Amino acid sequence: MTITSKADIEALVRIAANGAAEKKAMDVIAMYVAETLVVTDYFLIATGSNDRQVHAIADSIEDALREAGVKPRGREGEREMKWILLDYGDFVVHVFQPDERGFYRLEKLWSDAPVLALPAEVANVTAHATETDSEETSPDQQA
Repeated sequence: MTITSKADIEALVRIAANGAAEKKAMDVIAMYVAETLVVTDYFLIATGSNDRQVHAIADSIEDALREAGVKPRGREGEREMKWILLDYGDFVVHVFQPDERGFYRLEKLWSDAPVLALPAEVANVTAHATETDSEETSPDQQA
C-alpha cells in the first residue's frame, strides 16, 4: 500500500488502534506530532499489563496492518517486552507496560499535540479494561 495522504495515515493508525483493542490494550491514544517532530506524523500509544500482553498487542497491531498491506520498518524492544516500538515511518506505535509508560510519559511530553479520534470500539475496550482492573482491586472484594 502506498501512503499518499494524511487521511491514509490516519486510517492506518485507526487500524492499529483496533488491533491493540483486540488484545485488550489500555489507555490507547493517537497523537498528531508532525508539527513538533520531524521524524513521524503520529504516535499511537497503548498499554499492556505484562510482558505477554505487550507482546500480544504488538503482534496484533502488526498483523492488522499487514492485512492492510503495510509492514513495519522496524520493531524494537522485543527482548525486554517492557516497551515495544513499531516504526511505520509516517507513524510510530508504542506499546508499554504501565511503569514504563509512566516513566517516559510521552503524552505529557507531547501534550500540545492534537489527539486523533479513535473508533468507539477502541475507547470502549480501554474504558472496560480500566473498570475491570479497578473492580479487581476494590477493597470491598478483598474482604
